[in-house]
Amino acid sequence: MKLPALSLHHHATPFLHKTTALPVSRSSNAPFSVRMSLRDDGPSIAIVGVTGAVGQEFLSVLSDRDFPYRSLKLLASKRSAGKSLNYENRDYTVEELTDNSFDGVDIALFSAGGSISKKFGPIAADKGTIVVDNSSAFRMHEGVPLVIPEVNPEAMDGIKLASGKGALIANPNCSTIICLMAATPLHRRAKVTRMVVSTYQAASGAGAAAMEELEQQTREVLEGKEPTCYIFSQQYAFNLFSHNAPVLSNGYNEEEMKLVKETRKIWNNNDVKVTATCIRVPVMRAHAESVNLQFETPLDEDVAREILSNAPGVVVIDDRAANNFPTPLEVSNKDDVAVGRIRQDVSQEGNYGLDIFVCGDQIRKGAALNAVQIAELLL
Repeated sequence: MKLPALSLHHHATPFLHKTTALPVSRSSNAPFSVRMSLRDDGPSIAIVGVTGAVGQEFLSVLSDRDFPYRSLKLLASKRSAGKSLNYENRDYTVEELTDNSFDGVDIALFSAGGSISKKFGPIAADKGTIVVDNSSAFRMHEGVPLVIPEVNPEAMDGIKLASGKGALIANPNCSTIICLMAATPLHRRAKVTRMVVSTYQAASGAGAAAMEELEQQTREVLEGKEPTCYIFSQQYAFNLFSHNAPVLSNGYNEEEMKLVKETRKIWNNNDVKVTATCIRVPVMRAHAESVNLQFETPLDEDVAREILSNAPGVVVIDDRAANNFPTPLEVSNKDDVAVGRIRQDVSQEGNYGLDIFVCGDQIRKGAALNAVQIAELLL
């Protein structure tokens, strides 16, 4: 069955313009001037880690979605303090993150690493700020919602912007977000009892420096030189390897166990069986995942395709005749998660299993966009 041509809105990322070598609608040096969102009735916003890849993407997403704010505070390390940044035709000075940075701040978007979040997240919450944290610091803490807005917005019930009470809200891991955007609509229909995930994760997941190293290594290998291995301990260009997260005593690495534990928490189901193998592949931006699903009740592949076609934040690319399915390049700088290769699992009897292939932008939906969508639920 030939499906309609894919149509996605293009979103540019100025911080990563040079590295990604993808078409962009504004240059890396141009100001954010798409929309004017400064409004007296909006919340006061702080961005922690604004000079990093996800911090810059926060700004891009806020502008693209016309997120209202009455004030904006840009926070980073002492090393970055004092830098000037133009956002929506206004000049801002990056401030050093301190204990006093959150006075009068309603919402803080954090993407500065787990140690920074652990130190300053509770400080911000104690001052009445609602913290949306992109690190793994609080994801598995009891009482801290772990939220994908299209999947479990109810987890945020009771957290109100105008209440004066601060709170911590965790952004799931990028691989978990991309996987569950596709798996959850099917789970709601037929209940997933077991999920097997294999990920193909891009350099963007390790930050801008890893993307630059992949680009540099590619040039070096093509020129017959020894590749520079600074971010990763082995050659990345023209190679792939097990995800660089630490390996645990059970043989799984931390990235794989995030998929296991976070899925159970987000679905509020400790009985679902999840296993994962996470691989780093030489792709610049956007992760891909092969997902095998086993259901409690039968689910036909055509019904699954219809469910996914109507799921928010999901687009189906599943043209078997043309062998056209999702690719990381196609979803880079895009909001939606793309799903294809939707097919019955022939190893299971009676339509109790499906295989799907999912691609999503790790920096966009896998990080910044999801966090901003959480903030939107507070408005």
